[in-house]
Amino acid sequence: MINPKKLEMAYKRYSNNFVDGIKFEDVKDKYNVSRSKIEKIAEQNDTEKDHILLINLNKIFSYYLSLWKNDVLISGGNNAEGLKNMQKIVFYQCMCQDLYTIRYPEMILGYSFREVVITLVHFAMYGWDREENILFDFIIQHFGGHLMDANEENRHIWFLLELYLQYRNKTIMGTNKKLHLAVKNKFKEAELRCGSIPEDLNIYDEVIERWSTGDLEEIEHLISKMSQYHSALASEIGQPGEFGDFRYGFYPFEILFLIHVRRKLGLPVPTHLNDLLMNTPEAKMVFGDPEPFPERDPALQMIDQFYRKNYPDYIPNQHGELFQYRGDKYA
Repeated sequence: MINPKKLEMAYKRYSNNFVDGIKFEDVKDKYNVSRSKIEKIAEQNDTEKDHILLINLNKIFSYYLSLWKNDVLISGGNNAEGLKNMQKIVFYQCMCQDLYTIRYPEMILGYSFREVVITLVHFAMYGWDREENILFDFIIQHFGGHLMDANEENRHIWFLLELYLQYRNKTIMGTNKKLHLAVKNKFKEAELRCGSIPEDLNIYDEVIERWSTGDLEEIEHLISKMSQYHSALASEIGQPGEFGDFRYGFYPFEILFLIHVRRKLGLPVPTHLNDLLMNTPEAKMVFGDPEPFPERDPALQMIDQFYRKNYPDYIPNQHGELFQYRGDKYA
C-alpha cells in the first residue's frame, strides 16, 4: 500500500534535487570546461588523447539532464530537447566506445545496459527509425560482452526490452518471450555474469502477457498496477532500488512506452490517469509523430566529426549524417 504523504515528500525531494542540489549553472560551467578540452583535442587532431573525448561525453550528458529537469520538471514545460539530447549522447557513447575494444578493452563504460535500453525505446517513441536500428544492431552485436553487460537487475528494463522486441517483431538470442529467463540460462551455460538478472518480473510478468489486449478496462487495471509498483519504489527516492534514482525516478517511461505501442497498433489506451506519477510534468510530455531532432550540440558535433575523420571503422561512417531531417521523412 502506497503512503500518499510519503510519495508526495519523495517527489518534492526529487524536484528539489535540481534546484537546491544540482544547480544548472554549475553543471553548465563544467560543460564549458569540457567543451574547451574537446576543442583543443579536435584542433590538434590529437589521436593519442582522443579517449578524453569519449570520457567528456558524460559532462555533456549531465548538462542536458539538468537542462531537461530545468525546462520540464522545474518549469513545468513540455520542452523535451534536454531529454532527446541525453539519449542522443548515449547513442554516441556506444558508437565511440566501440572503437576502443582493442586499445582499452577493460575501459570503464560511460553508459549502462539500462541507459541503452531506455534510449532504444525512446528512439522508437520519437520515430527515429534509422538511429533506432543502428542502436539495436549495436546491442545485438555486443550483447553479453563488455560493451553491453546485460547482467541487469531492474525488472522494468527486461519488460521494456521484451515489449520492444514483440512490437518490432525482433528477437535476442532467438526469442522475444520470457527474455530475462532465456538470457539468464544462456549466460549460465556460457559462464557469463548473470546473478543480477531477476527470476521474475513482478507485475511486468502479467503485463507482458496481456499488453496487446483489446479490453480497455483490463489495460487500465494493468497500468494502474504498474503505476502503483513504480510509485512505491519511487517513494524511496535516493535509496538503492529500481526507481530510487533522481534521473528517472518519477518519469514513468515504461508506462508511456506501453501506451505508445498500443496507440501505434490502434489498441485502446486510457485517456486520463489520476495518480501522482502519471500527472508529473515529465509524464505529461507530448512527443510528435515523428518527434523533431534536437539542435546539434557543438561539442558533440566536434566529437562526431573527429571520429569520422580519424576512424574509418567508426559505425556512423557507414550511415552518413545522423539525427537530421532529410527530405520528406525522418531517417
